Amino acid sequence: MSAPPLRSAPPGSRGIDDLLATARARLVRLGPHETYEAVHRGAVLVDIRPAAQRAEHGEIPGAIVIERNVLEWRLDPRSDARLPFTHYGLEVIVTCQEGYTSSLAAAALHGLGLLRATDLQGGFKAWQAAGLPTA
Repeated sequence: MSAPPLRSAPPGSRGIDDLLATARARLVRLGPHETYEAVHRGAVLVDIRPAAQRAEHGEIPGAIVIERNVLEWRLDPRSDARLPFTHYGLEVIVTCQEGYTSSLAAAALHGLGLLRATDLQGGFKAWQAAGLPTA
């Protein structure tokens, strides 16, 4: 049995468009070529897409795969489950398929203190359209 549909939004709730705009206001988002240059100067590119999406569309060579459901645990410098390269000054660029989920994820990383986190505007789709390397 399912719950009856809500007729109006609960007090204090926000829609996804508002959440996305708030997240993006915290970021200096990078285009595909800016991301390519940042990675070549030492930034870490993190692909948060699920395995099925990566298999269907391809991957960015050198990107570190950390699926969205474990991102905060792997990149929080305080977490016991953190990856060894994680630190507060880390320049990390998050990518998803089209650049929506990555904005929310990068803003979450800001909340953990990774203030140099941002995302790839347009995601993997924009990277591929820009003619940058894929596998």
